[in-house]
Amino acid sequence: MSDTLAADVRAALRDYPFLVAALRAGVVNYAAAARFLGLDDDADVDAAATALRRYADDLEGYDTDARDARVTMESRLGRVESGEDTDAVLTVNDTGFAPGEGPLTGVLAVGDVDASALGVVLGRLDVADVGVEAAGVVDDALLVVVGRRDGPDALRAVEAALEGVPTSA
Repeated sequence: MSDTLAADVRAALRDYPFLVAALRAGVVNYAAAARFLGLDDDADVDAAATALRRYADDLEGYDTDARDARVTMESRLGRVESGEDTDAVLTVNDTGFAPGEGPLTGVLAVGDVDASALGVVLGRLDVADVGVEAAGVVDDALLVVVGRRDGPDALRAVEAALEGVPTSA
């Protein structure tokens, strides 16, 4: 196998972080992953599968930790523009989300949260088919804003996500 093909495989993996997570977890069919990366020639698929296997052998295992955080839900959030006299729970650029009579719900986790936890939360919400209007994390607080009807599902998804945040590799 050429060093170039192995380097190309490693470079392609940067575009698909979910595949790296699957490699860490040991749940990848290497030939199927090589085909997914766009290699159709049988010789290239075999060589790329070997490169993937070697890359996976060098990765740390996929371990998770539960995060200690209190998760609550706040209904009736609405969009507000910056400059309005509000107590926005999240503001990005010139748009904020504040309590009132809005059609949205915020799910707030306070405690041992960070950007990695937010990534897992967003993945869980995506799998649960819960649309996210906005999300953010700062210090010890993580917030996702969803439609009002999705609030209970989002709450359960956030709680479940925080039970298994991958440890750093």
